[in-house]
Amino acid sequence: MGRIRQKHSKEFKAKVALEAVKGVHSLSELASRFKLHPTQIVQWKKQLVTKAPAAFERGQGDGSGSAEALTAPLYEEIGRLKIEVDLLRKKF
Repeated sequence: MGRIRQKHSKEFKAKVALEAVKGVHSLSELASRFKLHPTQIVQWKKQLVTKAPAAFERGQGDGSGSAEALTAPLYEEIGRLKIEVDLLRKKF
C-alpha cells in the first residue's frame, strides 16, 4: 500500500524554507531533520525567494485586494435584501 500524503501548514513550510535560505545546515541535514525529501525543500526555498519581494511592494497593504473589489459584492447583497424586505412588507 502507498504512503499517505502529508499536508504541511504554511508556517511549517516557511520555517523549512527559511532554514534552507540561511544555509547553516546542508540540504540533506534539513531533509532528515524535518523528515522531508530534499527536492521538496528546494521547491519551498525557490518559492520563498521568488515571492519575498512582493511582501515589500508599496501600496499593497496587507495584500487582500482593493477595497472596491471587497465591498462591491456586499453592496449587491444589501440591495437584494432591501428588495426582499420591501416585497415582504407589501405582502403583509
